[in-house]
Amino acid sequence: MRIPIMAGNWKMYKTIAEAMAFAEAVKEPLASVDGVEKVICASFVSLAPLAEAFRGTSLKLGSQNIYWEEQGAFTGEVSPLMLKDICDMVIIGHSERRQYFGETDETVNKKIKAALAHGLVSIVCVGESLEQNQAGETEQFVGKQVRAALDGITAEQMGSIVIAYEPIWAIGTGLAATADDANRIIGQVVRAAVKDLYGSDVAEQTRILYGGSVNTRNVEELMQQPDIDGGLVGGASLKPDDYIMLAKVAAGVKGAA
Repeated sequence: MRIPIMAGNWKMYKTIAEAMAFAEAVKEPLASVDGVEKVICASFVSLAPLAEAFRGTSLKLGSQNIYWEEQGAFTGEVSPLMLKDICDMVIIGHSERRQYFGETDETVNKKIKAALAHGLVSIVCVGESLEQNQAGETEQFVGKQVRAALDGITAEQMGSIVIAYEPIWAIGTGLAATADDANRIIGQVVRAAVKDLYGSDVAEQTRILYGGSVNTRNVEELMQQPDIDGGLVGGASLKPDDYIMLAKVAAGVKGAA
């Protein structure tokens, strides 16, 4: 059974004080929520204090980005050496990083390898634009992204990789792929690409999330889909009550499956 993940991506929100208030609000309610990995991906400035706040709890901590070099003259970047003692996971290749900060398939691949080398689980994002979706290019484009991201990655390393399908047109817009469409792309494109690369067993074990306007209204239907193994959630992860509900729904639906 693939354990679902509910990963909150806070993007460029929350001061340290706000992050700590969130941690205090969710720790006790989530303590009894089993059967789902609960991850908060916060800004760099909040990672160290959140690591202390989450210590001894079932909550995990993720970074929103990473650089592929261990150290050096790279002003403003954060290396895997700086993250490995405080984080469990790292988001790599989010569409906003690709759109605004020049990330490419090549740099995404280098970041995945850096994360793997230091014991960090990678949440690797793939997804198409609205224009590509409307032109019928989703399958080809997303499949290419998956294969490029995993270039040089071994079957054994796939146990430390999570893939998130996030159609760009659904991120922060209030729009979301239908549950059926999201499940189809995840199963027939993303998981199929993993199968082509590594075989059926690895493809079956790889956890693939859906992201893009996941919220308390649509999460249950999304989690009921057989190929969706959790969510990478933006705005709906910013409010403690919403995040608690998302985690509970994922645990309940997948646990009953």
